[in-house]
Amino acid sequence: MLELLKTAIRGCEGYAEIRFHNRIQCVIEARNGALTRVEHRTLSGAGVRVLVDGGWGFVSTNDVTEAGLRKALLEAEEAARAGAPLRKEKVKLAPAAPAQGEFVYYDKAEEPDIAEKIRTILAAEERIRERSPLVTGSIAMYTQYEDEKFIVNSHGANAHILDNKPSIHVIATVARDDQLEMALKSAGVTGSWVDLLRRADLDVLVDSAVDLALQKLDATYAKGGQYTVILDPELVGILAHEAIGHTVEADFVLSGSIVRDKIGEQVASNLVTMVDDGHVNGAVGMVLVDDEGVPGQRTTIIEQGILRAYLHSRESAAIFDTEPCGNARAFTYQDEPLIRMTNTFVLPGEDNLDQMIQGVDDGFVLKGLGQGGQADATAEFMFGVREAYRITSGKVGEMVKGITISGQAFDVLKSVDAVSSDFAMEMGAGHCGKFQLAKVDSGGPYLRCTVSIGGHHD
Repeated sequence: MLELLKTAIRGCEGYAEIRFHNRIQCVIEARNGALTRVEHRTLSGAGVRVLVDGGWGFVSTNDVTEAGLRKALLEAEEAARAGAPLRKEKVKLAPAAPAQGEFVYYDKAEEPDIAEKIRTILAAEERIRERSPLVTGSIAMYTQYEDEKFIVNSHGANAHILDNKPSIHVIATVARDDQLEMALKSAGVTGSWVDLLRRADLDVLVDSAVDLALQKLDATYAKGGQYTVILDPELVGILAHEAIGHTVEADFVLSGSIVRDKIGEQVASNLVTMVDDGHVNGAVGMVLVDDEGVPGQRTTIIEQGILRAYLHSRESAAIFDTEPCGNARAFTYQDEPLIRMTNTFVLPGEDNLDQMIQGVDDGFVLKGLGQGGQADATAEFMFGVREAYRITSGKVGEMVKGITISGQAFDVLKSVDAVSSDFAMEMGAGHCGKFQLAKVDSGGPYLRCTVSIGGHHD
């Protein structure tokens, strides 16, 4: 395939790239005692992008022959020439070391057949129902993206990538009298089926989902207000990705996000260092080579509270006169690369979690993303919380429910006064939805900080 792409791209005017992408997507779902969904789909084709006269042209095709690729390149050139005069500023590309060779993210030999996966998902769904007589709804779902890519461009990229990203979700609904509660637990990896089950014991995942839903039946509601809280690694990851990470993607910076022109300024407590890193082995945002053929790297976004960098494509890196960092990603061959995060997380500190809790007189331990959440270019956010436990005089007490947290993310990070040595990446089962989907991961340590809590009384 690489030789075919290199042959097709020869002689192109200006800059050209071809990204062949074959994706096998598997979905297995069991719901309320029945196998409700088994899908095994293949999406295959090439995304062709050309830069001529300072303008982009992009064409996707599933005709991956030499003639089909040359036709797509000619069409992309025509589109670039037609659009170039309409651009206010001509596109330039920052220099980048081209990725070359084979990049393998998982051991394909560890993948069982689909029948074994179906049996496992059915057993998980059955375990949900058997865990308690109060269970009224049960879902177990497995998704998998198995990707093979070949990326060639006229600046020397020559990469073959094998990637696999499986995930599992379990959802339990329980009822007592007129009260319904639901809990979700999930896990995802870059790796094989075996890697996924190593990371998440499925029985434990199921039991914790049901037990959490049952616990919420007896939980009370919290009173809203400003509180000192301990955020767990999942919520820290959500804050890092949704409320901070998007504001530092260079396309959003150019559109006027809150961090524009703030490189070198204090934006967080000096205890906070936050990075984006596609090289975290096994994390779902693992991207060794991006979709422009640029090797991934660790980018330090915030260093001891100081904003140090944005995330870039080659185009935005040229505008900011910096190096591209491997953050141009496309979900399928039909999509153009966009600036996207990979694995975004806060680095661990030196504090002991128990001592962090002991230092709180009146607050909460908050765990996991609940239903609903949003953040915007001003870093204002509001997230639902999956689990919350009251802290009184330094001791963790009863569960409370119905909590949302809100605030301005950089103000929250400025309030951080303790960072645990514990660390976890917790968000690999979902997607980021910026214009097109992307598999990402995020996480961090436990943070002690101040947030606004929304709550109510029953």
